[in-house]
Amino acid sequence: MDKPVLQVALDLLELKRAIEIAEEALIGGADWIEAGTPLIKSEGMNAIRELKKRFKDCKILADMKTIDTGAVEVEMAAKSGADVVIILALSDNSTIKEALRAARKYGCEIMGDLINIKNPVKRAKELEELGVDYVNIHVGIDQQMIGIDPLKALSKTVNEVNIPVAAAGGLDAEKAKQCISMGANIVIVGSNIVKSGNVVESARKIREAIDKAWKIGEKAKLKRKRIEEEIREMLMKVSTPNISDAMHRARAMDGIYPIVKGKKIVGKAITVSTMDGDWAKTVEAIDVAGKGDIIVIKCSGDTAAVWGELATRSCINKGIEGVIIDGAVRDVDDIKELGYPIFVKKEVPNAGEPKGFGEINVKVVCGGVEVNPGDWIVADDNGVMVIPKERAFEIAKRALEIKKHEDRIRWEIEEKGRTLAEIIELYKWEKVK
Repeated sequence: MDKPVLQVALDLLELKRAIEIAEEALIGGADWIEAGTPLIKSEGMNAIRELKKRFKDCKILADMKTIDTGAVEVEMAAKSGADVVIILALSDNSTIKEALRAARKYGCEIMGDLINIKNPVKRAKELEELGVDYVNIHVGIDQQMIGIDPLKALSKTVNEVNIPVAAAGGLDAEKAKQCISMGANIVIVGSNIVKSGNVVESARKIREAIDKAWKIGEKAKLKRKRIEEEIREMLMKVSTPNISDAMHRARAMDGIYPIVKGKKIVGKAITVSTMDGDWAKTVEAIDVAGKGDIIVIKCSGDTAAVWGELATRSCINKGIEGVIIDGAVRDVDDIKELGYPIFVKKEVPNAGEPKGFGEINVKVVCGGVEVNPGDWIVADDNGVMVIPKERAFEIAKRALEIKKHEDRIRWEIEEKGRTLAEIIELYKWEKVK
């Protein structure tokens, strides 16, 4: 999303009042209008029809709180003009799948409401895999009365899913601002706008708060991006031996070698843990990884391949920097012809099956070296080095200084004809016999 979304929940009983308040909220800066569950129960699908009729250019959401008959309820809401239908994450997966089929057929989107879910992070990931378009970290009105806060679950969820995350539950301007700062894409505000004596001003206050938080967040992202670009640039200038020296003779991954010689890769790790021959998570990681990332795969064995030519072509299409595999690969001739950098433990002709065991972006031990998601990987013909993300800038700077020192020694050897022992005065460090 290009900017944070302010969604106003019309949890009212009277349609006429709801339309008036929606109009004022839009003047104040609201983006989306939600027909709340009380309004739908009071006025039925007519509430959605009238809101869409009145606000044609605005995204209208129908908070159906569907928990059964997913297809039927989504169809009726979509046909009435809903752009997004909200269903309960408590629903069985079969209900969610039916809701998604109807949504795709009738041209609307699905938001999964995580109200009363004990493990919202886990369920949000499941909803994303099913194909839900948005998830909503939601603390209900009755829960708000006893002091439950949506912010606790929000911080964990936004980092685990790649679909937009909404937050709802007694949000005022300050809490809405916090939600955006924590990574929420959508803030859903009900009573603090709807029950205000000045709806326009209340909406405007929240609009300004979330826009400010978003701009600060964008600046922080830009700063991180610039630092990452600087780290990448420095690491491209140094070798893995330079990096090993900078990390006090740290060792490279053991037993991992390049299929294609003469290739150097630098990038941040997307990690995969999987079983021997189970290539499901390795292929799914291609969709998780972005341009410039490196996929690092730890297998439980190396008797069957978890990677091959077709996965390699997918990486090339996405601009993924390279792949490190503590396990087996096949289609080696094709990969060599493509010239794609893959570092691997073993080459075999046979593949396993996509069983789906394992995890993406968890800590792994690859080639005897610990790798965490986001750690920096540098690999060349010398080996594969892992740099902890929190020390990446420091290590890159230290490695660059080591390279400069070696460049000077190299010049003295070539231009002055000295030996290495002479330059570093090796003999004075020898023990006197």
